Amino acid sequence: MDIDALRTFCAFVDTGSFTRAAAQICRTQSAVSMQMKKLEQDLASPLFEKQGRQLVLTQQGHQLASYAKQLIALHDEAFKQLKAGTGNLRVRIGCPDDYAHSLLPELVDALHQQFNALDLQISCAPSTELRAKLDQGMLDLVIATRSPDSEEGYLLQSNQGVWVKSSALEINDSSPLPIALFQRDCKFHQASIEGLLKAERRFNIVACCGSVGALHGLIEQGLAIGSMARISMQASVEEISDGSLPTLPMVDIVLLYGNHAHNPIRHEQLKQIVELIRE
Repeated sequence: MDIDALRTFCAFVDTGSFTRAAAQICRTQSAVSMQMKKLEQDLASPLFEKQGRQLVLTQQGHQLASYAKQLIALHDEAFKQLKAGTGNLRVRIGCPDDYAHSLLPELVDALHQQFNALDLQISCAPSTELRAKLDQGMLDLVIATRSPDSEEGYLLQSNQGVWVKSSALEINDSSPLPIALFQRDCKFHQASIEGLLKAERRFNIVACCGSVGALHGLIEQGLAIGSMARISMQASVEEISDGSLPTLPMVDIVLLYGNHAHNPIRHEQLKQIVELIRE
């Protein structure tokens, strides 16, 4: 089997989409579709099927996934051994800053448990920007929040969305609620607004923030309450848990893998890293 076709197949497995798989391996979607049709013809087995509006793996597709990743790992290991150098292993990590004080240190620790000599390069940015860099081959691993209808990435944990405030802030039910939110691409932005509207709770958006530092700063000073994943809370704020505000959704936090040829992390190593973080 063509190793490039297997790599493309694994890109679909990791991203759950021909579109994102194509972007990740720098090919057009039509080229990916043709490559996958050829792979199905070579194997004389259907690898994909429609499930509602989603394209998912068949039983044969799931079987191939495990073999494909092993074959790619062996190919890449042989390539690396033949090209073996003496420098440290360079790994490029992306992480939204709302997980930088919690999950990022766990990922760094897990990597150091797996490898003796590392050159870690860490970028903090919103998940959408990090996904784009991962697809372009500019990052190797990314911590991100995935969409509710997606199975992309390796699940690290599911975390509850919560409302938080400064201990000094007294909430006045008769006045509009001052709220500070992440930007519109954050799941909690729309969920917070919709929840308050359904509850007929008056509110005023003080600011929309592009970083957790800015959001926490406003909350700590008592200028607003905010919404975020519980794991993103810092010690300077407290959870509003009296049931007075609408319930926020859970989020799945995942580790995304850049399925490009020069990624220094093999799939088997990635599974071990994920298990270390989950412990």
